[in-house]
Amino acid sequence: MKVSLNWLKTFVPIALSPDELAAALTMTGLEVEAISDRFEYLKRVKVGHVTAVKDHPNADRLKVCDVDIGERTLTVVCGAPNVREGMLSPIAIVGTHLPNSGVLEKGVIRGVSSEGMLCSEAELELGMDTSGIMTLDDNLTVGQSLSTALNLSDTMIEVDLTPNRPDCLSIIGTAREIAAIVKKELSCPDTTLPVAGKEIHEQTSVTVDAPDLCPRYAARVIENITVAPSPFWLQERLRSVGLRPINNIVDITNFVLMEQGQPLHAFDLDRLEERRIVVRAAVEGEVFTTLDEKERTLSKDMLLICDGKKPVAIAGVMGGLNSEIETDTCNVLLESAYFNPVSIRKTSKKLGLNTDASHRFERGVDPQGTLVALDRAARLIAEIGNGRILDGVIDECENLPQPQTIALSTKQTNRLLGTDFNRMEIRDRLISVGFKTEENATDVLSVTAPSFRVDIKRPEDLMEEVARLSGYDNIPTTYPLIPAEARTPQTVIDHRRSLKTILNGFGFDEAINYSFMDIKDCDRLLLDADDYRRSLVEILNPLTEDQTVMRSTLLPGLLKSAHRNISQGSKTSRLFEVGKVFIGKGKTHLPDEIEILAGIWTGLRTDTLWNVPEAACDFYDLKGVVETLFSALKINNISFTRMPVDAGSYLKNGFAAQIIAGETPLGLVGKLRSRVLKNYDLKQVVFYFELDMNQLYGMIPDSLQAMPIPKYPATSRDVTVIIDRDIEADSLLTFIRDLKEDLVEQLSLFDVFADDPIPKGKKSVSFRIVYRSHEETLEDERVNNIHKHLSERLIAHFNAALPE
Repeated sequence: MKVSLNWLKTFVPIALSPDELAAALTMTGLEVEAISDRFEYLKRVKVGHVTAVKDHPNADRLKVCDVDIGERTLTVVCGAPNVREGMLSPIAIVGTHLPNSGVLEKGVIRGVSSEGMLCSEAELELGMDTSGIMTLDDNLTVGQSLSTALNLSDTMIEVDLTPNRPDCLSIIGTAREIAAIVKKELSCPDTTLPVAGKEIHEQTSVTVDAPDLCPRYAARVIENITVAPSPFWLQERLRSVGLRPINNIVDITNFVLMEQGQPLHAFDLDRLEERRIVVRAAVEGEVFTTLDEKERTLSKDMLLICDGKKPVAIAGVMGGLNSEIETDTCNVLLESAYFNPVSIRKTSKKLGLNTDASHRFERGVDPQGTLVALDRAARLIAEIGNGRILDGVIDECENLPQPQTIALSTKQTNRLLGTDFNRMEIRDRLISVGFKTEENATDVLSVTAPSFRVDIKRPEDLMEEVARLSGYDNIPTTYPLIPAEARTPQTVIDHRRSLKTILNGFGFDEAINYSFMDIKDCDRLLLDADDYRRSLVEILNPLTEDQTVMRSTLLPGLLKSAHRNISQGSKTSRLFEVGKVFIGKGKTHLPDEIEILAGIWTGLRTDTLWNVPEAACDFYDLKGVVETLFSALKINNISFTRMPVDAGSYLKNGFAAQIIAGETPLGLVGKLRSRVLKNYDLKQVVFYFELDMNQLYGMIPDSLQAMPIPKYPATSRDVTVIIDRDIEADSLLTFIRDLKEDLVEQLSLFDVFADDPIPKGKKSVSFRIVYRSHEETLEDERVNNIHKHLSERLIAHFNAALPE
């Protein structure tokens, strides 16, 4: 909401500087976002002295003028008929941002260079005269900025209002708040008009067929008006708040809208069929053309303003082309209404129409302020438009919201705010912004909210009023009474932080996605019909159509992040995310929340370097990252086994592995299927890993135990066996570990071969066993005997053979 300081001063005297006023408003809950001078552009407009006027060599109606601006003399081409030598006139120099004209640039006009522009009143928005350039008093200082010379200043204050404060969507509403701050009386314009009289009922009528959507509809008629440009003061007020003047009748409705906060609409009475108004609900599918010349398809829960035969406006949102004020309009029916806020909000959202009127109606206007605004506008139309107000007023009202009386406890207020106000201080603060109070018990005030405060419903709302009217900065800081002993930090937080640091060290970037996903993601990931991740938790009020359910996997968010990166030219993405997934258990139970670590790698193995050839990442790169992650976390006994058929439908068969710690499944790693990548519009290979953090946290050791550096050397032996092709190589290593030979220090696989001369259906597996004793140097004979024993056990268990 933009408000003009000069306009505010017509309702309340303000001695505070703009900065002081902004600070005071912010501390009372009306946050000021920006302060600016509306006439800032006039600082580059100078008082110019025309020292010479010559005929233009190439144009009969143009003059070439020399204009002194104090520091130098400019050559200006001017076509104004009243330019003369010796006069003072405003000159806009190059770089000036003129209203509605953009930035002034140096130009060449019919062969003559022009270094500025001598301006009229209208061009500077300082008047309405367009007949020639503006003439300034001779006593002004040449070269001085026009804003300083004419003492022009109007501070614009931009207030960021919360949705619960529609009362401040007006100049008077903001002035009321300022009056409470500076402790001055609010002065409102006289809006009284005679209510009695039957003349209006002889000319028109109003029928409200939907009182639940339109609790109040008031109207007056002004006849014999003249449609013309508005006087300068009215245009100036509208421009000060960013509105464009149109004509005197429309401008008055906009002026009262900004002044009072009550939207109005003026109808050409003679263009209304049967010269009457009918307020009704729309018919499903009904089509209506609004003022912006667009056809709108309406639904049955929308409200229409109609004449005797057809719709003429969408209530509370926008008028129609068929009843707008034209230059030949003679008689005006002026509307002021209170519409159901929920209905207007739904209509505005469905139609995609957000207007100044709907913005106020959907938040709630003052139901008792409709006649005040109506009378204010009617008086102005009669005065400015030279019309006559018909006697009487139409006021159809039913089931208007009634003011609530709320009991406010002084003790409870002080307890919640941490203050020590007495009852009189609380009463005075509430009265300053229009509340009515009555004293009951010693501790309690009976408070009635004014009709314009539609947000006041309960005692806590009144307590908030007391707090903000006291100034949030004036409320003393208090601290809760809590025990002094410190609490041991949760180890989960430390583990999560360490895990992120390790992955950052591997070159992975953390992604943070929404906890929502598209319900179609389950199909895109090719999840089976009975997959537990299809047990989704639906969102009642989703942000967008592609965020309708809580996520049951982190993969869609990571793939969409990778797609955005690739579309921006970043072909290599190493991303990870730590977050919860949600598995539904029916509408009567809370979902299971499982913390998951997931990551993807796509693109190159390393960053592009001049001395390193480019190579694409593969399965073993990401597997190595996961292995090193476990090593850094000091988690041992990790193995990678064949993926169960139902574990990862989005992973490619033969390029995926399940991660197991002992007997506990921890996660998976593998290459995504091409169909999945196609569903997310990805055209390059992506590798993915996923770990169950709930299981992982419990495996991270709380402390580490140091071991002495070995004194005695190690020795190694290799063994190669031929086994069935379906046997996992890791199962051989696991078998040897389970034998628990004390001297075996390390096992490592270094070769797998499955081609000639190896028999069909077989493969050759080679691995190395490192032996070491912590008590003595091992002799070859002892090592050979142990190695032979292990090899024989291995061959017997797996029905293996030694190579020939």
